[in-house]
Amino acid sequence: MLWRDLHREHSKHGRTMPSSIAWSLLLLAGLCCLAPASLADGPQGDAVQDTGLSQHDQEAAGHKIAPNLADFAFSFYRQVAHQSNTTNIFFSPVSVATAFAMLSLGAKGETHTQILKGINFKLKKVPEADIHTHLQHLLNTLHRPDNRYQLLSSSMLFIDKNLKQVHSFVDVRRLYNSKTFSVNFRDTESKKRINDYIEKETQGKIVDLVKELDKDTTLALVNYIVFHGKWDDKFEAERFVEGDFHVDKKTSIKVPMTHRVGYSQLYQERELSSWVLLQHYSGGFFSLLILPDLGKMKQLEDRLSQKHLSKILRGINKRSAGLYLPKLSISGTYDLKTILGQMGVTKVFSNGAELSGISEEVPLTLSKALHKAVLTIDENGMEHSGTTHLEESAWFRHLTIKFNRPFLVIIMDERTDIPLFVGKMVNPMQK
Repeated sequence: MLWRDLHREHSKHGRTMPSSIAWSLLLLAGLCCLAPASLADGPQGDAVQDTGLSQHDQEAAGHKIAPNLADFAFSFYRQVAHQSNTTNIFFSPVSVATAFAMLSLGAKGETHTQILKGINFKLKKVPEADIHTHLQHLLNTLHRPDNRYQLLSSSMLFIDKNLKQVHSFVDVRRLYNSKTFSVNFRDTESKKRINDYIEKETQGKIVDLVKELDKDTTLALVNYIVFHGKWDDKFEAERFVEGDFHVDKKTSIKVPMTHRVGYSQLYQERELSSWVLLQHYSGGFFSLLILPDLGKMKQLEDRLSQKHLSKILRGINKRSAGLYLPKLSISGTYDLKTILGQMGVTKVFSNGAELSGISEEVPLTLSKALHKAVLTIDENGMEHSGTTHLEESAWFRHLTIKFNRPFLVIIMDERTDIPLFVGKMVNPMQK
């Protein structure tokens, strides 16, 4: 694995394609599934299944789909970035991809093909069985118990209470940590019930996610992921200072920033006119904070790719620098019907949707699909001190990097090199 190899190097310096239903049955073989609960009683679905593979095999599976998920991440990001350059961006490509991979198990024909192609899996290149197997292994890796971070994620399908689901789909969607609810969409209280459940499941971190709900809805998808982590790299924070953050050419705001002097893992990506800071988090994650030169954000957004990530990770090195960093708490909410529709996933949202693998009673249409991602970083792990690693007299002889204007954030799993989250910090004070 690239990151593991890099980690060793830096330590030297101190640092055949079955149909969706046939595949569903195949995937179930050998797995012990609990009997599903009654839809009328609430949610169905439990923790991600244990496939019995070793951690090494699960990591290897993650590496096989890493390029697909990275390309999907940047395609999704560009669609969002083109909509607005004045708001924060934050989403999980892994969470969106697994939600729609799960949905594809109940889709047929062109609907099925479009969904998988939309999340960057072309069936001529990647057998469908491999797609689901690798994504399932990835979920197992991410949801491993670890008290050093908190990861809450789920995909929830809300289906008309009068519709009976196809039994094979009821079982298979459990493999994606998905839950299904029976809903009377004509009830004016249905939106409140959905939001109340999401708030409960996310421990109050996501509130009032669903703003509108059409009474004609028969199927809706809500996907969320909440990550609360801690900085793992120990450094001495000299002080928190109030600094200017330049949202754009005309707007500056006062924000609390960490001011630190010491050794950091940095790389200057000249092709993208950007500085990159690598920051570790407890539990096997790391982030790349990418700060473009003034006026170079669009160049960065248009050109950033998996190739650049690999180049950055190979080039990262420890060097002394003075850093200014704002607090990293960011979230994003997205209408997937709009974004994925622009990426070619249209049939599932239309009256021509082929979703008979979910319910055969009436033609189903995915009326609403929402994604919400939330990141909070606990800064209590920092060591506060009145001293510095460098002599004050030497301060001006060292590099100073100020993350005091919009920058990109990519959080990756160091076991699989997969981008779990992608975002852009435009305004640290934005809720």
